[in-house]
Amino acid sequence: MGEILGRLELNVPILGPVIGEGFADALVAAQEGSEAAFTQLWRDANPALLRYLRVIAADTSDDVAAETWVLVTTARRRAIDAVRHGARRPQAPLDDLPPSRHPVTPDPADLAMERVSTQSAIALLTRLPRLQAEVILLRVVAGLDTESVARLVERSPGAVRVAAHRGLRTLAQILAAEGVTL
Repeated sequence: MGEILGRLELNVPILGPVIGEGFADALVAAQEGSEAAFTQLWRDANPALLRYLRVIAADTSDDVAAETWVLVTTARRRAIDAVRHGARRPQAPLDDLPPSRHPVTPDPADLAMERVSTQSAIALLTRLPRLQAEVILLRVVAGLDTESVARLVERSPGAVRVAAHRGLRTLAQILAAEGVTL
């Protein structure tokens, strides 16, 4: 990586001042999850980004830069979550599986029932307070861990666990009152 960046700096003289000393090392560290390295990348790149945006979008340069970093931060966190998820659930190619273990296409009737059940579940969630519904959707439907949900809803992991518990308890009470048993 450093070799490529070194060649870029030779071919494009402006990159040295724009990306700063140690860019390659900071990039690798940020890719490995280092918050300090990501902060360093922001400190190195944001001033140049703002200068550029002030030329092409003077009135909205600060807003555009902020939105850009929100997208970069979100993408980075999702990528880190995906790597962690992949490490917990390694995948093997289907070629290595015997034919008896190959996935089978689900029955359309089963899919239709699942969609009806999903719509019913979402309708039930709308009866919960917003935070409880959002936490249950992110934890159960999206499959995110507690820490990821906590960052997204800007609450502590404990608050997320409490909201999920209360929401599920309320859903159970609603279903029991309607005579639905599981």
